[in-house]
Amino acid sequence: MSSIDRSQSVGGTRTYEVRTYGCQMNVHDSERLSGLLEDAGYVRAPEGADGADVVVFNTCAVRENADNKLYGNLGHLAPKKASRPGMQIAVGGCLAQKDRDTIVKRAPWVDVVFGTHNIGKLPVLLERARVQEEAQVEIAESLEAFPSTLPTRRESAYAAWVSISVGCNNTCTFCIVPALRGKEKDRRPGDILAEIEALVAEGVSEITLLGQNVNAYGSDIGDREAFSKLLRACGKIDGLERVRFTSPHPRDFTDDVIAAMAETPNVMPQLHMPLQSGSDPVLKAMRRSYRQDRFLGIIEKVRAAIPHAAISTDIIVGFPGETEEDFEQTLHVVREARFAQAFTFQYSKRPGTPAAEMDGQIPKKVVQERYERLVALQEEISWEENKKQVGRTLELMVAEGEGRKDDTTHRLSGRAPDSRLVHFTKPDQEVRPGDVVTVEITYAAPHHLLAEGPVLDVRRTRAGDAWEKRNAAEKAKPVGVMLGLPRIGAPEPLQAVASGCGCD
Repeated sequence: MSSIDRSQSVGGTRTYEVRTYGCQMNVHDSERLSGLLEDAGYVRAPEGADGADVVVFNTCAVRENADNKLYGNLGHLAPKKASRPGMQIAVGGCLAQKDRDTIVKRAPWVDVVFGTHNIGKLPVLLERARVQEEAQVEIAESLEAFPSTLPTRRESAYAAWVSISVGCNNTCTFCIVPALRGKEKDRRPGDILAEIEALVAEGVSEITLLGQNVNAYGSDIGDREAFSKLLRACGKIDGLERVRFTSPHPRDFTDDVIAAMAETPNVMPQLHMPLQSGSDPVLKAMRRSYRQDRFLGIIEKVRAAIPHAAISTDIIVGFPGETEEDFEQTLHVVREARFAQAFTFQYSKRPGTPAAEMDGQIPKKVVQERYERLVALQEEISWEENKKQVGRTLELMVAEGEGRKDDTTHRLSGRAPDSRLVHFTKPDQEVRPGDVVTVEITYAAPHHLLAEGPVLDVRRTRAGDAWEKRNAAEKAKPVGVMLGLPRIGAPEPLQAVASGCGCD
């Protein structure tokens, strides 16, 4: 028996596993990688299996220790690969784009290295590495094909990511993404809407428009109002119940976008608006093209147009040169903006960014102390804002796997229109992920709500039908399990401690 034959451990078919790190863009890329591999004849490794024939790392490069984490994981796989003839390891994503040949030098047992611009080459590179019996390193300097043209294995039957652009034209001093993802490139509006319509036809009822700087959409095609027009066009798609987007940038957040959000019924009353810092001097050092007044002005306009909007943000604590006065300005903005939640990050050096070489690097002890004060303040505000939801009647889209204690509490979980997580009493009748229930909120915690009374209404949906059909098909397969991805949603907002890059 050949070495390749020995690796085909499930019915003669090679299995795969994708391990994903980082932001929503990486999660969506991993859906493409899974689709590519399945299109090439691979199947997902069964849950609990002793490894896969192909392990793909989709990496992130925005943390100081990202490379240590990768090489540690690769090291753990080295003995397994040595004892499993035919096993292959591939490394892609932002760290692969940055480190290139370094990966196979430090981990010579890696078979394939590919970048952010050529994820479509993965199956070809795996086969070439197998035939030639040597590592294949192929890093494209610019996008070869928009990811939407590639096969996809979506993680949800009822909700989907839809990329509207890739890359970023900003030059934030703490962020390496533009160097790795390239300049912004926009998709044609017709192509985006065609993809959404196809998804809705498959049963999807919620989409999240995705871009590194999503509301800058249009800069590449010469239309400054393209994003608001896209939101309004989504409102005309029959069967599309919920539209979200992430992540915008305050610089490009214009009044026409606010109007489109307020006037388009299926655009949800939710906004993620990265602050990063409340200090004008720090924002200038970060090369962020707005200041505190501009940011708070946007929040005020959004709240005037959409009173029940839930607004979240990203904040970096301990940026080089940040003084106690600077940090107090961040706390001031948090108090004024009253975010529903904030994804808080302690500054860490991104190798290759200007900020990594700046004077005034803040001692870890100081950063930690400020971070803890910020988290305590935001926890208090999140709880207060959630308490305002008690007594409200809300429609929830039933979610899959959101409530870790649902089995023991006999509850189910769902997302409100503003994306707040709600755990509700399980009704007598069957309720499937993707269906919609109406409940009354009875209790608030800092990170979730409870609806402890009886469900007021259950609406079975095409999205629930799609989930049921997909679930039945998965159970019928001898293999076929969910990827081991960090759960960021399906797609839903990141939880309180996020693994995203925080660089929007």
